[in-house]
Amino acid sequence: MSSLRTTPLTEWHRSNGAKLVPFAGFEMPVQYSGIMAEHKHTRSKAGIFDISHMGEFKLTGRGAKDALNKVVTQNLDTLAPGKCRYGFLPNEKGGILDDLIVYCLAEDSYMLVVNGACEVSDFNWIDSKLPDGLEFDNISYETAKIDLQGPESLDVMQSVFGRDFTHLKYFNFEQAEFDGYKLIISRTGYTGELGYELYLPAEKALSLWEKIVADERVIPVGLGARDTLRLELGLPLYGQDLDTEHNPREAGYGFLLPDDAFTDVKELLIPLKIEGRRAARHEDKVMLNGEEVGMVTSGSFSPSLGYSIALAYVKKDAAGADTFTIQTAKKALEAQKTDLPFYKDGTARKKLA
Repeated sequence: MSSLRTTPLTEWHRSNGAKLVPFAGFEMPVQYSGIMAEHKHTRSKAGIFDISHMGEFKLTGRGAKDALNKVVTQNLDTLAPGKCRYGFLPNEKGGILDDLIVYCLAEDSYMLVVNGACEVSDFNWIDSKLPDGLEFDNISYETAKIDLQGPESLDVMQSVFGRDFTHLKYFNFEQAEFDGYKLIISRTGYTGELGYELYLPAEKALSLWEKIVADERVIPVGLGARDTLRLELGLPLYGQDLDTEHNPREAGYGFLLPDDAFTDVKELLIPLKIEGRRAARHEDKVMLNGEEVGMVTSGSFSPSLGYSIALAYVKKDAAGADTFTIQTAKKALEAQKTDLPFYKDGTARKKLA
């Protein structure tokens, strides 16, 4: 693992029993007490995640909004300061280079949050599309990202920071000061639960992490449970559910796009329910009436639901079927098409005030 990058919290993870694995070029914790326990704790109380492998860029200057509008799928004309929006970075053919969140810091000032594995390629792609005169910086190396997620995350936040956060609405954020440094507190996340994503100077990450994890309602959570939590909501993972071979409409995000954008649809990403604990895996074949019609992109046993779930790309003309067969390495599994989210009791959009 010597060639892998570390986060400001890697040594804490190692000292506290985390199992570390390579992920997106980083040495990252996949689990501490166990994926199942961490998953259920996040759904019922609060989990803390080191997400410092993500990439952050800052774009400022007169005309930044208009320039960025031509690069990402988000409509920045309707994105006010203090709000953020999910969307995509498409290539010239409509394929997805990455999914990302754009934060409007102020007029003509934005922060972009991208996947860690795509940090360098995303930065170079965006930079090549921007006109002269704008300031575009990769602030990933100086920025740490800590996520606090779960139904009790609001109470933990208010205890740690000593202030009220009930005013902060879903996909809103604020720039704040704490212990003498500035940070961004965003009511967003990747679990489907009430939660907050914190962007702060890398050198301050350990002290804040230790303050939060000291709360008895909080346990550290690794990438394993992060994956099962996001899949229960049907949230996509870049490199599995999103790639350059599919456009955002095929991935199920047509509702975020203008009607005339990315209309060439050959496959659709659909949600599947599989009874029992045996799960489908990435690249398992999806069959309909004995014919291969698609491929599983993500699959797992759902700790919250007690059965297995999957996302799969299938041919457009087959996507309306109700029942499919998934050919795994060991046996064929019957899968029922269902609706998203798989898990419907998440607290992410809970009204707090």
